[in-house]
Amino acid sequence: MELLERADALATLDGLLASAGGAIALVAGEAGAGKSALVGAFATTARARVLWGSCDPLLTPRALGPLHDVARQVGGVLADRLATLHAGPEADRRGAVFDALLDELTDSRPGRRTVMVVEDAHWADGASLDLIAYLGRRLIRHPALLVLTLRDDEVGVEHPLHAVLAGLPRQLVRRVPLPALSTDAVAALARAAGRAPDGLYQATGGNPLLVTEVLAAAGPGVPPTVRDLMLARLAALPVAAREVAALVSVVPSRAEPYLLDGHPPDAVQECLDRGVLVSVGNAVAFRHELLGRAVRESLSPVRRVALHSAVLARLTPRADVDAARLVHHAHHADDPAAVLRWVPVAAERASRAGAHRQAADHYAVALPHAADLPAPRRAELLEAYATAAYLAGFAARALEARRTALVLREADGDPLRIGDNLRWISRLCWWTGDSPAARTAGTRAVEVLESAPAGRQLAMAYSNMSQLLMLADDNRQAIDWGDRAQALARRLGDADTEAHALVNVGSARLQGGDVAGLVELERGYALAVAHHLDDHAARALVNMATMAVEWHRVTPAVEALDRALRFATSRDLDGYARHLLGYRSRLRVTIGDWVGARTDAERALAGAAQPGGSLVPALVALGRLGARRDEPTPHLDTAADWAAQSRELQFVVPVAVALAERHWLAGDAAPAVAELRRAYQLAVQAGQPWFAGELAYWLWRVGEPVGDADALASPYRRLIEGDWAGAADEWQQLGCAYSRVEALACGDGPAAGEALRILDGLGAVAVARRVRADLRGRGMARVPRGPRPATAAHPSGLTARQREVLALLVDGLSNAEIAARLSLSTRTVDHHVSAVLDKLAVPSRGQAAATARRRGLVPPT
Repeated sequence: MELLERADALATLDGLLASAGGAIALVAGEAGAGKSALVGAFATTARARVLWGSCDPLLTPRALGPLHDVARQVGGVLADRLATLHAGPEADRRGAVFDALLDELTDSRPGRRTVMVVEDAHWADGASLDLIAYLGRRLIRHPALLVLTLRDDEVGVEHPLHAVLAGLPRQLVRRVPLPALSTDAVAALARAAGRAPDGLYQATGGNPLLVTEVLAAAGPGVPPTVRDLMLARLAALPVAAREVAALVSVVPSRAEPYLLDGHPPDAVQECLDRGVLVSVGNAVAFRHELLGRAVRESLSPVRRVALHSAVLARLTPRADVDAARLVHHAHHADDPAAVLRWVPVAAERASRAGAHRQAADHYAVALPHAADLPAPRRAELLEAYATAAYLAGFAARALEARRTALVLREADGDPLRIGDNLRWISRLCWWTGDSPAARTAGTRAVEVLESAPAGRQLAMAYSNMSQLLMLADDNRQAIDWGDRAQALARRLGDADTEAHALVNVGSARLQGGDVAGLVELERGYALAVAHHLDDHAARALVNMATMAVEWHRVTPAVEALDRALRFATSRDLDGYARHLLGYRSRLRVTIGDWVGARTDAERALAGAAQPGGSLVPALVALGRLGARRDEPTPHLDTAADWAAQSRELQFVVPVAVALAERHWLAGDAAPAVAELRRAYQLAVQAGQPWFAGELAYWLWRVGEPVGDADALASPYRRLIEGDWAGAADEWQQLGCAYSRVEALACGDGPAAGEALRILDGLGAVAVARRVRADLRGRGMARVPRGPRPATAAHPSGLTARQREVLALLVDGLSNAEIAARLSLSTRTVDHHVSAVLDKLAVPSRGQAAATARRRGLVPPT
């Protein structure tokens, strides 16, 4: 059928292909909007090599599914490296696979332009999302076109695809929306098919797929649903053809010929001839997943189970079948034995590919079938699930599984496994924000394991205690326990524990001001990487990065954060990645990059709920930005709850100063004083000059005496002692632009005027208002005025014109349509849209619309 009202979309794709550099197209629309048809039409006329990969709607997506599709097309180095990845235990071989794909996409021969299509990205597994992020960061230097199709109505607020898309370089990305067809287009299609258009648009909503199916149906009238439509079409088929369609309906994506063995070839051809199925390479499939779903849902549960069983029987003997497919059909065939057989295989393969979320999801499929297993086997399954869930960032689920496994191990009476589960419970209690429970479980783990012959479990229990003490800023004891763990680990040849302990000891030394700790952290990282210990390697990088942020070492912090984020995202270590984004947001708040700070913090908070202190940095960053811009600050209250539960300085201090600032801006600092004093004493006792300095600054700012300032970091001490100019210079040398503004605001008229100009530019209306009031209180005669009231009053600092543009953008108008509506030039509207995106700290028009609705910046519709 003719592609109507898609000329602009095709022109956009053609333009991206003709551009000099790399580009990314997001072809988005509801199910049946014609995404595949559009991309197929583009590929037919494109003067380029087109590589196709698909994400499948399996129960748990197969790891790197689109990459496997592409490798089958191109073979060569890419296929070889991909085979090696799945054959061996080395997770870091994934980088070599990604590099091979990039080489394939960016062939330097003249005229060798390549397009890579990833269909149905909303079904992508974690490793495939990492692949998209990897390509997105590199296409800025490589002339390839990446086309992603996705159902934007199926990408909810917690979908991990949001974080990936937000991280793509904005200048490379073009969104290609596919709205429903207009009534005129639907009528034109009806007339071309010799049908009356009456009721057609109302029945289909302009969905191209439904329009096509209705017009292809025999007989007059308009079936009310696609399900009725498909059932009517199936009823006209011979029985043997209906059996083929039923079988194909339970196979995600496509059915290979061997799955159809036993079905007459004529029956398959009948389905093809009648348009029920289409050929896809050497396989067959429904033209759209919606059609297959309609057939599948028409089957009785008993029939569906039987068909899944038949497919499973065909797939099981084949060595080339991904275990994720076997798990999918085993689950839907209600075959517990097959589920328990194939889940560990699929989960292990997913873990090797760095898709820890998919590994955890596989184990979750098996757990309901584990009730009748012997207790040791059930405990083993729970422990494997807990490890995968922890690495995927689901610490609360992992903790529940470990506690259940502990009960089973205690009944079995094996002290080594009991102690090991206690040690894991200690770690997971910390991750979920309960530091006292972590210390209790860790201590008990040591006691249990010391009653048995010394082994690796005891060495790791010692190292776990070292870690807990380091996190509690008890550096001396942390080093003692870490040394004990290393001594036992070396005697046992236990690289796992040795790397873990090296990270603890290095972190404790560095935290105490001994830069030699960096050497031990790097040694721990190198040892962990050499033995493929992703968790330990990530922790070494995270600790180096976060301490650099806390010490206001801006340039090293930027480099360390980028290094740690690359590692965490490449290994699908979601918990660490979100924690690091929070720290990078905190750093960007300090250096004055508030657009970047908001983007990072919102990315950190965009995923599933993650209890504990790991998201406190992101919550605090958003809270401080909100307080300074006179916006609501619920994030600070959430952060305060987690900080109080953790009792650790790394969380307590940022929350205490953020709450103090909020109270100061509100004109009533008294409620903040007690917590400031308590945290200040803890920071001084721990020997943390930067924490102590920031807390002392806020005590001084709210009019409280500080006392001896010797324990404070230099710029804070200088400011408190009255040397605002010296403090401002020091902050400037450090690269901490906002901290410099705070110092200038305490200075003379010109300095305060400069501070106010910067605050006004940042949209920090609450801070500027308070500074102006303080200046008047100090007797300054001429206090600089602020921005126009209408702009300052808007929650995101948008001008009146920018608010008009935003409202029309939310309504879905293009820049040209907005220009016509407001009687402006298109170039002027382009500038306004760019300003709106920057002020809302979002990378795309779609996210600007979503953010505007979420924050109430436009009237509800």
